[in-house]
Amino acid sequence: MQNGLTIMIIDDNRTNLSLMDLLVRKIPNCSTLVFDNPREVLDGVNDLKCDIVIVDYQMPEMNGIELIQKLRLVPHFADKPFVMITVDHDSDIKFRALEAGAVEFLHKPLEPVEFRARIRNLARLSEAQRKLSDHAQLLRAEVDNATAELRWREEEIIMRLSRAAGYKDQQTARHTERVARYCGIIARRMGLAEEFCRNLQLAAPMHDIGKVGIRDEVLLKRGPLAETERLHMNDHCAIGAAILAESKCALLRLAAEIAGSHHERWNGTGYPLGLSGESIPLPGRIAAIADVFDALTTERPYKKAWSIGQAFDYLREQAGQQFDPACVSAFLRSRDEVAFVCSALADQDRQAA
Repeated sequence: MQNGLTIMIIDDNRTNLSLMDLLVRKIPNCSTLVFDNPREVLDGVNDLKCDIVIVDYQMPEMNGIELIQKLRLVPHFADKPFVMITVDHDSDIKFRALEAGAVEFLHKPLEPVEFRARIRNLARLSEAQRKLSDHAQLLRAEVDNATAELRWREEEIIMRLSRAAGYKDQQTARHTERVARYCGIIARRMGLAEEFCRNLQLAAPMHDIGKVGIRDEVLLKRGPLAETERLHMNDHCAIGAAILAESKCALLRLAAEIAGSHHERWNGTGYPLGLSGESIPLPGRIAAIADVFDALTTERPYKKAWSIGQAFDYLREQAGQQFDPACVSAFLRSRDEVAFVCSALADQDRQAA
């Protein structure tokens, strides 16, 4: 027993208490906590730490069985081994003690050799249990570290792919970052689980990854697109979903869902699949609002930036048509947060309206 065990002894008879204290201290690497009153134990139970509990049956205020029952309700005592000391040989007492959680019985008057042998054996079992518990905690820590490392790598992949997508279109260099923040604002305002909100915000920058497959003369064109060019531009949703689909990484699968559905419309007139209402994945419905709002409030070669108020009016008008009304409502109720992101992450050549 390398670190030693602490054995708590509770007996109102001071002579018996002193004898058990002496016998336990003779067991290598064992120390004691002694009490002559069960009430004192319960009053300080949150600060008491031990490995084995020895309890006398006949005590004032409450008997040993009642004390064991109360201690078992305390989390750090729930799995501790209890030893019952009693002068009685009544089978009913033994049965009730077993039900309460006692694992060993010793009878008064105590026989020192037997007492030391039984407590020593129980101490060895407790030490083995402690080592198993320490090993399990070590394994859990290693699993947690490995999971955190894997998560970090997944997030780095998302970040680097998003950065790669931005190289072709420098005009929207901060567009993906703003869209991600707006998505997080909407999701949190809707009261969605924080894990979902965080994952959505991490995956949202990939919504336009499919633009890597769009011809430069179309993607970088300064001015309105011809019909054939517009149709080609629309392909970026399907391309993005195909790039990210079927990944073993949950974040990339979420990003694929967003890339493939963020141009669908609530009324079914969007693309690429013409989905409508709640058949559109929720992440896509949220990203659609974030994407359009950012496009409206950002200056482009072919348009001036709208004010936040103008963009909000448009979203309000299109709720139930282009956009999920619940998502629009959540966004409109977050105006201060939206305005902060719009200003803090503005493109270098403009200020938020």
